[in-house]
Amino acid sequence: MITADLNVILPEILLSAFALAGLLVAVYTTKDKVGGMLVWITAAVFVLLAAWIGTTGEGTRVAFNGMFIEDGFARFAKVTILLSAAAVLVMSESYMRTRGLLRFEYPILVALSAVGMMMMVSAGDLMALYMGLELQSLALYVVASLRRDSARSTEAGLKYFVLGALSSGLLLYGASLVYGYAGTTLFSGIVTTAQAGNTSVGMLFGIVFLISGLAFKVSAVPFHMWTPDVYEGSPTPVTAFFATAPKVAAMALFARVMHDAFGNAVSDWSQIVALLSLLSMFLGAVAAIGQTNIKRLMAFSSIAHMGYALMGLAAGTAFGVQAMLVYMAIYVTMNVGTFAFILMMQKDGAPVTDIASLNMYAKAHPGRALSMLVLLFSLAGVPPMLGFFGKLYVLRAAYDAGLAWLAIAGVIASVIGAYYYLRIVFFMYFGEERSEQLDTSSGRILPVFLSVSALIMIFGIINMFGVETAALSAAAALVN
Repeated sequence: MITADLNVILPEILLSAFALAGLLVAVYTTKDKVGGMLVWITAAVFVLLAAWIGTTGEGTRVAFNGMFIEDGFARFAKVTILLSAAAVLVMSESYMRTRGLLRFEYPILVALSAVGMMMMVSAGDLMALYMGLELQSLALYVVASLRRDSARSTEAGLKYFVLGALSSGLLLYGASLVYGYAGTTLFSGIVTTAQAGNTSVGMLFGIVFLISGLAFKVSAVPFHMWTPDVYEGSPTPVTAFFATAPKVAAMALFARVMHDAFGNAVSDWSQIVALLSLLSMFLGAVAAIGQTNIKRLMAFSSIAHMGYALMGLAAGTAFGVQAMLVYMAIYVTMNVGTFAFILMMQKDGAPVTDIASLNMYAKAHPGRALSMLVLLFSLAGVPPMLGFFGKLYVLRAAYDAGLAWLAIAGVIASVIGAYYYLRIVFFMYFGEERSEQLDTSSGRILPVFLSVSALIMIFGIINMFGVETAALSAAAALVN
């Protein structure tokens, strides 16, 4: 029995063992030299694990009496998490090395956070959920403040830690209420207790507190307060990581809890999620308009995009989950390319984040400007870019579920949000001529990620590279 359980969690065990082995090797070698090598090895391990999980798994397997679930939904989320984490690690190597931040702890902490994320998306129990969530969060608190000589970076880490502790308290309080009224922490047991129309008031309070804790992890309004400061203060590669893999893990966990534990009470929680979606879309769209720092702008952009993803979850249907997964896969791809561009923004070797510095950027770098234009159009949801079809998916899911008002609000928020994306395009192509231009040299890796991401936004409209089909089977595994 134990052997069968261990086989189910083998990818997580191997990644944990790799992180611990990497830590031991780094401690007993020249620490300054091993960091760069560890980044590449960790990225390779992520890709190999993603390929293994994506190609070998089938059906649904349960371990440790239902505490850990390995199904199509978890596999889809894990592949997306691992590939995006690998991409960010590779992108960050040059940036971190030239600024003296490439310590061996960085890839190890990213690996440990990935273990937590994999645990989150496979959680079948409130305790397993919390273990995965805290393992991910503790690693992220540290990488946020990796630049110890920067007041902004240490402030970002501290703010993330304090507010993260608050959200954990909300989540635990909700979990204790749910346990008290359901008599079990297993999702399979909770789902039989939480019935639509028959859910007790205490259970409803538990659901609300659970949603509040989870909403913090996806930066949903009104639990978004940490996002702009943490995005701005963290080193740019760390910000890129925050904007990709952890968002996928948190959204997948949100869907897992809502459907596996409270799938019989969709009407009780869908309106709460719909409200979070509405507030997130509009605050993200409006608050980003006045931003001059591109990392801070991307923070509000992520809040808005999480609002669109939550729209799919609010539908409470299998198609809604499929729409959410497709949207998150497209969102992560767009963000990888966008942050590759932001990492290239530098002057005399120093990072530049002021949007005004992009004035007439297209004149000096026409290829990069064109790739960024494609990504910005996709982020704004302009057809025929892939981002448009991602938004179309979640809008249709909301409409089909009887949430037409939410779909209409989503369209309005998307139109408002288009302004700040197109404003960057205006600076790049029609801004004022500047005497000082951004540096041209940025290595070979970042332009490749930028170009590939832009090409996916164009050619992905043909068949979405199979993501649509994979998301369909993943959603069917979760919602039954």
